[in-house]
Amino acid sequence: MLNQPLTLPCGAIVPNRLCKAAMTEGLAHPDGSASDELARLYGVWSDGGSGILLSGNIQVDGDHLERPGNVIVDGDLSEASFQALAHMAKEGTRAGNHLWAQISHAGRQTQKLVNPSPKAPSAVRLRLPQSQFGEPVALTDDEIEVIISRFVHCAVVCQSAGFTGVQFHAAHGYLLSQFLSPLTNHRDDQWGGSLENRARALLTIVRKAREALGPDFPISVKLNSADFQKGGFDFDDSLTVAQWLAQAGIDLLEISGGTYEQPRLLNLDGVEPIEEQAIARSTMAREAYFVDFAKAMREQLSIPIMVTGGLRRREVMEHVLETGGADMIGLGRPLCIETDGPNQLLAGTDELGRYENSLSLLPKWLMWLTRFNTVRTINSFATQFWFYEQIANIGRTGTVDNNLSVFSATLAQQKAAGAWVKARNR
Repeated sequence: MLNQPLTLPCGAIVPNRLCKAAMTEGLAHPDGSASDELARLYGVWSDGGSGILLSGNIQVDGDHLERPGNVIVDGDLSEASFQALAHMAKEGTRAGNHLWAQISHAGRQTQKLVNPSPKAPSAVRLRLPQSQFGEPVALTDDEIEVIISRFVHCAVVCQSAGFTGVQFHAAHGYLLSQFLSPLTNHRDDQWGGSLENRARALLTIVRKAREALGPDFPISVKLNSADFQKGGFDFDDSLTVAQWLAQAGIDLLEISGGTYEQPRLLNLDGVEPIEEQAIARSTMAREAYFVDFAKAMREQLSIPIMVTGGLRRREVMEHVLETGGADMIGLGRPLCIETDGPNQLLAGTDELGRYENSLSLLPKWLMWLTRFNTVRTINSFATQFWFYEQIANIGRTGTVDNNLSVFSATLAQQKAAGAWVKARNR
């Protein structure tokens, strides 16, 4: 089943059912242009066997980055910047796979060192201790229209550069997700209030992008199954929006969940969150975090669905595909270490590794504290630095660092972020 091709509604054919999920790279130049490191990284992942590679966040506004080092397409690119993006696309498709650009705007989840006063649907600040995020400013109606145009423009530029599809990021608490959630969208105009109004920005982007990109170019959306916060964007909302997206002409819906405040996807693999312990009754349930949501959506949707999060064993992946839980399987962290993981699975390997050597360096008392949500969030970000640095290692050298520690990775990533921001602000 993993080896079977998938024909998308637009007619494009994906050679197999495995997708390298979007993971932030932080390897762009300070002007936002793609680097040789990004081209090398995606070349390695292309050789790894995924049917689709999803890029990390390509940002439509240089003042609203998910992190320093994002690729930025916020207007007309210089010839050099366009050729750099085209080089990344060429290397990322060299094995005959798809490479889709994940297009995003961080909104209020823009770090202070990038922008202390980010724009958002409403002036609702992140509820995190010792926040690295500033007080957001509510967008005007005209600014929202400009952002919609930037999403579509970015998609057209990426298509011209050689990307074979796009994905609009409407999950994980970034801007489009902020519009969807009543917790972060308090507007009383056409962009807020009812679910139809809260979904207006996303649906307008999809419709305009379809017009601009043509009928046979893959368009995907990454959507939260839920925010996992009381009073937030819930499963019924998600199902309704998914139906609207299908009507608007998307080709693949990726199901995810959580935000920075409720990081369902940021749990430390191997340190199972308390709420997951309560609901996980089998290895199958523990591995496929969002499969149940996808199965429920499958009853209402005919478009292909992708699930990402925790999947490691081929047996589980095959079961998910065969029982209709999903049409595509997303793989993230394992491919930061086993870059040829998809080829291994397609050749019959039973399971990809769980690479958490960074966690083994944490003191036992700190491991115990990770059962508390706030501490777990902080340590989740620290562990992410380890994976970020492995991605950087692949980009720089084509290989991973088997001796990398969480502490050295954290220092390296913080140093790189500071240097990037300093160079960008010159």
